[in-house]
Amino acid sequence: MTMIERLLLHFIFAFVATICFAILLNVPRRAYLAGGVIGGATWVIYVVMYFHLHVGLALSNLSAAILIGILAMMAAKVQHQPMILYNVPALVPFVPGGQAYKVVRYFVLGDYGLSLSYLYQVVVIAGAITLGFGLGDLINTALYGRHRKEARPFSQLKGWKKRD
Repeated sequence: MTMIERLLLHFIFAFVATICFAILLNVPRRAYLAGGVIGGATWVIYVVMYFHLHVGLALSNLSAAILIGILAMMAAKVQHQPMILYNVPALVPFVPGGQAYKVVRYFVLGDYGLSLSYLYQVVVIAGAITLGFGLGDLINTALYGRHRKEARPFSQLKGWKKRD
């Protein structure tokens, strides 16, 4: 199997996993395709950086999380949906569930050194994802600015009538 075929397979599996998790979260159907593409594309970026370019665990997860934040904001603007509908399902392939399981398993088996090694990986991945989302939001703010509605008095709100 060539590298392109393997990356396409990674994309398909991450795409399906993202959409399945979006279904579990009751995300609206019109957000499935964009969320799946974001999840699949960012997973492929992670795989290329970590396994082929040997960039490192933290930087690979950080880059993918930044990309999730940027792409989720773009999809949210295009489809007029909240950004969280895209970035939470796209995050699923990056959750260090396997490493967290191994932390507990090796701790119970008494291999504390290996347990701490996996705990370190969990903390690094979670920290990189958190930092990546923050940096992605910072980049989006720098590119698009904050669009906040100013507070208005109740009398100016649509459909509001003063009761006597």
